[in-house]
Amino acid sequence: MKDHYAALGVGSAATLAEIKTAFRRQAALHHPDRSAAEGAAARFRAVQEAYDVLSDDDKRTAYDDNRRRNLLDNPLQTASDIWSAYFDRLI
Repeated sequence: MKDHYAALGVGSAATLAEIKTAFRRQAALHHPDRSAAEGAAARFRAVQEAYDVLSDDDKRTAYDDNRRRNLLDNPLQTASDIWSAYFDRLI
């Protein structure tokens, strides 16, 4: 799973304004017309995909839910929640 927050260089609690600012900064840095670095086009596409997901409320909610299920944000808390829910059903 791709980490869209890392692609933009923001945290998972970033506001839409922070996401927009980070996108503009990263897009300018990696745009193929401005950067001759190898892999700039691929990096630009990753930044653009991250912005597309994180700037849309529905897509961001789905992404965050999936991210939590994959233990990316807080693995110990997620594991604890899973085990608690499991044992609560048993008792």
